[in-house]
Amino acid sequence: MVAQQNEVDMKFNKAGSCIAAATLALVLGGCGATISGTVRFVDREDKPVADAKVEGVVVNMINTSASIEQASYSVKTDAKGRFEADAKQVKPGTYKIEASEPGYIPASKTIEFKDSSREVELNLKQLPTGGARSYRGAQSDRDMIINPGEVNIQPPEM
Repeated sequence: MVAQQNEVDMKFNKAGSCIAAATLALVLGGCGATISGTVRFVDREDKPVADAKVEGVVVNMINTSASIEQASYSVKTDAKGRFEADAKQVKPGTYKIEASEPGYIPASKTIEFKDSSREVELNLKQLPTGGARSYRGAQSDRDMIINPGEVNIQPPEM
């Protein structure tokens, strides 16, 4: 009797394991592969810019191997600079992932996207700032104009 009970328990455990595996396959199968990543703002030495607002940066995903109608998809970053494409929107192919923001050099990466998720990191580097110059004795912006010249417009003589 004990041997029969052990055999029944083993069959039950095998059946439970098979059901769990099938459920896991269905759940994971429903999660499509996607493109995700992070956008960071860095200074000229590649150090993170402390007070940079990374939320709302537009990340363009251009499928260079797709037709024009399906080639472009965009997402925005969250407060931590993270982005993720909707799995239904990205199809297998070669993608150019790019981001730009005023005051920073645009960043882009080209990736092959097939059937597994891809992670991309884009670092936007700060543009160099121009040095300010001042003229000794200047009291206003008008004083800083060098040789402003004179404009005298006359109608042509006939």
